[in-house]
Amino acid sequence: MSDDTGPAKAAPKGDRIAKVLARAGLCSRRDAERWIEDGRVAVDGKVLLTPAFVVTPGSIVVVDGKPLKEPEPSKLWRYHKPAGLVTSHRDEKGRETLFDTLPPELGRVISVGRLDLNSEGLLLLTNDGELARKLELPSTGWVRRYKVRVHGTVEPERFLALTDGVIIDGVRYGEIKVEFERQKGSNAWVTVALTEGKNREIRKVFEHLGYDVTRLLRLSYGPFQLGLLPRGAIEEVPRRVLRDQLGLGAAKDKGASRRTLTLKEEPAPPRGKVRIPKPHRAVEPAPKRGRPPAPASDERPAEGRPAYGKPAVRTGAPRAAPERSGERPAPRPSGPKPAGARAERAPSRAGDAPKPRMGDAPKKPGGPRNADRRR
Repeated sequence: MSDDTGPAKAAPKGDRIAKVLARAGLCSRRDAERWIEDGRVAVDGKVLLTPAFVVTPGSIVVVDGKPLKEPEPSKLWRYHKPAGLVTSHRDEKGRETLFDTLPPELGRVISVGRLDLNSEGLLLLTNDGELARKLELPSTGWVRRYKVRVHGTVEPERFLALTDGVIIDGVRYGEIKVEFERQKGSNAWVTVALTEGKNREIRKVFEHLGYDVTRLLRLSYGPFQLGLLPRGAIEEVPRRVLRDQLGLGAAKDKGASRRTLTLKEEPAPPRGKVRIPKPHRAVEPAPKRGRPPAPASDERPAEGRPAYGKPAVRTGAPRAAPERSGERPAPRPSGPKPAGARAERAPSRAGDAPKPRMGDAPKKPGGPRNADRRR
């Protein structure tokens, strides 16, 4: 009797074929399912008849007879859509689409959400179908902001009820925040913020309130802003911003290169080691006061100037010593100084009188003021 309690056979690791085609940027998941039903997709030499097929990393996928290329790194662009263009790869009415106006070197890109024919402003484009679907979901919680011009006199208090959502023709719309800006004649400008972005949601809600939308401009989509991007221009979002905002790293993007050091970058020193500074030119210390500088090794000390620790060596006849006698030197003559003699030294501090010299008569206290009083 066989034992069926063993572990079940593990399912093959991989992704569904529709997801792989969308990830490669060929089409959306819905279009991929139609391509499979039409017999345009083959895996490992077998034409698929159902989209319920898991593709492993070693599978060979062929679409319209051409092998599927390796997925490129996920990229995102900001595009300023002008009014009058259809947000679709093909239009059944033959109208011009925004993808017809894009530069051909971009390759095939997909829009994140849509803007209707008469709407304008920020539209995100990507080469990753899976990323586009992820950013479209309301579960991301990203706020989409619009600047709207409506016809008629606006009553701002009527917009307060939209914060709890509204049901129109059986369709429930989530929270909508409307901020009144200004009334200019028969038109008014308001700012609208929402997180769902259903088909023509703003136009239908304002029509429900009795206002006609005459212009609709998207200002932001989550953290991405329209800014000063000119009308009809496109600009790629830097990879650093994608990593910070979307968490796209090397594990998700097979074609993304890891950070490597170039000649312009200098690696930081390893921890635990101290960088040895460059040697500097030695500077001799200044000699102390009252001590002559040390002579060089190949120079002799000058005559009459002592070297370090050595007495001075004098040449010639010795200097005669002064004769010692009991006589004292004659005192300086007293009396008035002749003309041209040096004046007395000025007092060092204010209020200090000069010291009397030998032979001068002492001055009596008092002065001209006391003399006047005695008179």
